[in-house]
Amino acid sequence: MAQSRREFLLNSALFGAGAALGLSSASKVFGKNNAPSASMLKQAIAKKKNVVFIAIDDLRPELGCYGHPMVKSPNIDALARSGVVFERSYCQQAVCAPTRASLLTGRRPDTTKIYDLKTHIRTTMPNVVTLQQHFKNNGYFSEGMGKLFHSGYEDPASYSIPHRYPYDKSGAEKYALPENIKLQSEGGKVSSTDKGEDTERSRMRGPSTESADVPDNTFEDGRLAEMAIESLGRLATKAKSEKDGEYQPFFLGLGFRKPHLPFIAPKKYWDLYDRSKIPLPYPLHPKNAPDLAFASWGELRSYTDIPDVGKLDEVKTRELIHGYYACVSFVDAQIGKIMAELDRLDLRKNTVIVLWGDHGWKLGEYSEWSKHTNFELDTHAPLIISDPDLPKGVRTNALVEFVDVFPTLTDLCWLPPSEGMEGVSMMPLFTEPNKPWKKAAFSQFPRGKKIMGYSIRTDQYRYNEWIEVKSKDILARELYDLKNDPLSKECIVDYPENKELVAKLHEQLKAGWQAAKP
Repeated sequence: MAQSRREFLLNSALFGAGAALGLSSASKVFGKNNAPSASMLKQAIAKKKNVVFIAIDDLRPELGCYGHPMVKSPNIDALARSGVVFERSYCQQAVCAPTRASLLTGRRPDTTKIYDLKTHIRTTMPNVVTLQQHFKNNGYFSEGMGKLFHSGYEDPASYSIPHRYPYDKSGAEKYALPENIKLQSEGGKVSSTDKGEDTERSRMRGPSTESADVPDNTFEDGRLAEMAIESLGRLATKAKSEKDGEYQPFFLGLGFRKPHLPFIAPKKYWDLYDRSKIPLPYPLHPKNAPDLAFASWGELRSYTDIPDVGKLDEVKTRELIHGYYACVSFVDAQIGKIMAELDRLDLRKNTVIVLWGDHGWKLGEYSEWSKHTNFELDTHAPLIISDPDLPKGVRTNALVEFVDVFPTLTDLCWLPPSEGMEGVSMMPLFTEPNKPWKKAAFSQFPRGKKIMGYSIRTDQYRYNEWIEVKSKDILARELYDLKNDPLSKECIVDYPENKELVAKLHEQLKAGWQAAKP
């Protein structure tokens, strides 16, 4: 018989905290009948757990802990064994700035009004309290480095000290090989905005891949790991110097850039893979899918070795996939260094670790690349949370969303809830991973300013509607049976036998996320 939340709390001395939480707030987390005693709250509050919050750009679930047979990610896999792997976690919009704004505010894109790469969260929501800011407001030392919000659009109010980049905050990637540095400096290619893809025109780009025999800290993510290790040492020293238990917990946000384009990593990570053994992806567009479903992958075409039109051949396809895998292994190694430092400093026993990829990415499936769509490949992204006081090695197939991360961390660290959340705490799934949960996960993606694509992922299906924003007319629909067709090779929305199913899913999409809550 499953333990109640109260029973589990009492049996395992659960939950640290960064601020005093009254019984009334505890009841909101656990329910009135399961709220912990005042003495248990006092013990929990005294523990004051830290948070290490790791964001990874363009990371789809291409990891050993997600069952990938080839990708080598031993450090992320070890982290997964120490916590909970959310097998079916979904972003709310598959492009960098909107998904990060959504997760870091706990609100959906139609609330944040951030659909592009150029809008700062304070422009549309000047008074919003971000995730990092909520922890800071409740007694935490909040520090951030790397890409947490979109590059160049960080939020000073979220941090106790100024946010830092290990690179030029304009986002321009730096190559290692002299010929690529020269090519980039002389102009390279400029990215374009096309068919609803919002890429930045100002960045001059060289080739899409690079393998150089150089140390890790040649590149941004290697330097970010070094910065993180320096910060952890400083924070640990500060903790030891505190007297009478007056320890200020920390929230350390780390934003890694790889495996974002260009796929550049030290040669030793490329050497982990045999390119000839990399299987080619399914090359055809889903049968019957409307044109609005696809993007033109202008992000990849902005690199000098990629043609402006047409598909990529098998040689270039394998090279790009190889580069993606090398970058995953590169960033995995940096995370391993940070985990080792947490262990060396004896911080793991009192630190919640969160790791997430900001959205998925197409690696040649359908002969398409990048994100910018509502396909499962774009909206599905990894999420792992490790709490030292919770069960280890847990896996859940519950449908969860990135807007759920904010309220979950608030609960795990015993902070008062933040107002305006449009997700729900996933904490019950840590002890009951098979618990009935959300009926659907919601995502969206615009095509310019006049069309918005809305998408729901249910247990079996993905259903999309492309809507003219002003008239609310439905311009196109999609339906994929992910149980019987996991790669979405066929759009079955117009088949007569699915008429009732489409009507049901339409009503479910129309009812919105509020109606899908557990």
